[in-house]
Amino acid sequence: MVNGLTGEDDIIARYFAPLAGEGANALRDDCAVFEAPPDRRVVVTLDTLVADVHFFADDPPEDIARKALRVNLSDLAGKGATPFGYLLSLSLNEGWTAGWLEAFASGLACDQKTFGCSLLGGDTTRTPGPLTLSVTAFGHTAAETPPRREMAKPGERLFVTGTVGDAGLGLLLRQTPELTGCWGLTDAERDHLLERYRVPQPRMGVVQTLGRLLGGAMDISDGLALDSSRMGLVSGTTPVLLLDRLPLSTAARTALSQDPALIMPIVSGGDDYELLFSSSAEAGTLAQAVRGCDVSITEIGYLQDGAGAARLIDAKGQSLDLDHTGYRHF
Repeated sequence: MVNGLTGEDDIIARYFAPLAGEGANALRDDCAVFEAPPDRRVVVTLDTLVADVHFFADDPPEDIARKALRVNLSDLAGKGATPFGYLLSLSLNEGWTAGWLEAFASGLACDQKTFGCSLLGGDTTRTPGPLTLSVTAFGHTAAETPPRREMAKPGERLFVTGTVGDAGLGLLLRQTPELTGCWGLTDAERDHLLERYRVPQPRMGVVQTLGRLLGGAMDISDGLALDSSRMGLVSGTTPVLLLDRLPLSTAARTALSQDPALIMPIVSGGDDYELLFSSSAEAGTLAQAVRGCDVSITEIGYLQDGAGAARLIDAKGQSLDLDHTGYRHF
């Protein structure tokens, strides 16, 4: 017995069975069985998160749970898919407690209500290494061909939802809290950046709403510069990003005004989880189309012919060279 629990079956029954949705059979079997809604295509994605790589081991467990689920929901959002379920693989390291599990499950329960999905199954193990968790998320879409990166075309405009760079700055603050004073941040601005790193906000509904107005689309997980380059390389285009058009939060603008070098982590830091997409439509047309989605859309550049890495252009028309374009595991 550990932490008052008799084993894996007890953990599943106490914390995860209450999260189980239709087709999961209350997690009493090895497999879930479900049917996609009629005339819909199933969209599947998976992300693995490791303590002190993708989150801090001492982050609140409910935030860890929500981040693990939301990074997958962001992938579904980039394909215009509606989430309906997910699988969870949880490898607990030494020192876990029943209270930690309860808070972790509570975070999942909260987001299940928010995003309309439920747990379908998974696996629970122990590891001598760091806490590790994987989520496989399932969604469905009516689109015969969901928008892909390679659908971007030369001459199209580039757009992004929300604001960029907040999570990258939040990570720096988490690592070095003294930067709050160096950047001249208020407590509210500091908290905004930290929260954007801990708990991303997947932009559900935007791609579905824009529909045929879209060219290529994807979410930004490893930094705007790197992910836009990925779009360019598979679509035969070169993204041109106009840095003076980037949508920045008040907190990011405050920090940037104190240290102009922060433009680097703003464009190359990971964990934005905003949507990047191309379109031949004008910004006003797109903004009008998504007015019910509670998110802003900003035109940040355009696509040139010929596959290439993103070009970053400053307010003076000069190219900005990056030593580090984004987050890479290898």
